[in-house]
Amino acid sequence: MTVCNHSDENPFQPEAARIVRQYDLIEDHRFFQVRFLDMERAMTFTYNPGQFLMLSIPGVGEAPFSISSTPSRPGILELGIRRMGKVTEALFNKSDNDVVYIRGPYGNGFNLDQMRGKDILIVAGGLGVIPLRSILYYVLDNRDQFERLFFLYGVRTPEEMLFRTEFFQLKERHDIECLYTVDKATTEWSEDVGVVTKLFTKLPEIDPHQTNAVICGPPVMYKYVIQELLKLKLPKNQIQMTLERRMKCGLGKCGHCALDHIYTCMDGPVFTYWDTLHFRELI
Repeated sequence: MTVCNHSDENPFQPEAARIVRQYDLIEDHRFFQVRFLDMERAMTFTYNPGQFLMLSIPGVGEAPFSISSTPSRPGILELGIRRMGKVTEALFNKSDNDVVYIRGPYGNGFNLDQMRGKDILIVAGGLGVIPLRSILYYVLDNRDQFERLFFLYGVRTPEEMLFRTEFFQLKERHDIECLYTVDKATTEWSEDVGVVTKLFTKLPEIDPHQTNAVICGPPVMYKYVIQELLKLKLPKNQIQMTLERRMKCGLGKCGHCALDHIYTCMDGPVFTYWDTLHFRELI
């Protein structure tokens, strides 16, 4: 494979990166830390929370993955990946120190300028927490730029909660309010039981014009979470959601993710609720 050390020369050429660390989050879901072999590139690689990258393995293929790390902690890229398909199967067979190839970042990411100085409400369901973990830690690392921070996360069972240890450690902080729920609890589960929208009843009074919400989760979740946000009278353009679907090239060339005249890989994957009302099939 021809490897480019300066991705600006050809956006389709990947750069070599080493797997620094990996461990299972839950069954068939694994956390990866990777770092570019070129240390200067590793330390200067910039991205916005909500963007994604393309990861390839020679002889196997390439696939898009959300970036789960925060750009406020440069040097290492973090990914949360579910085993499904030949690329992830090959990736799960890799060992620490093995080399993979990365190009990107792609997509728009969350509108941070709009969010600064506001309360932030993060609502995640299931695997949707993987891209939202990036904005979560970005806000925590730049705490003086944001007001109140609320993190709502729902999964089906406690065993399916991703990043469980670190998210429960966040509950010990005083600058974030974390609310977790499961559809079906076990005896040791001490948090809420029910769908993620149930957690809205535990929120303090929300000033809709001073609040920005970000959402990611299974498709069925969006409708009901948006209903709750509209009850709080959040403006439609202050509700951001990441809709990663059918992305392939990352550059708007293959048309694989095209919906009407927009390309999810370039115009998204982050859209506002207002956007979804004006383009068919976005959600």
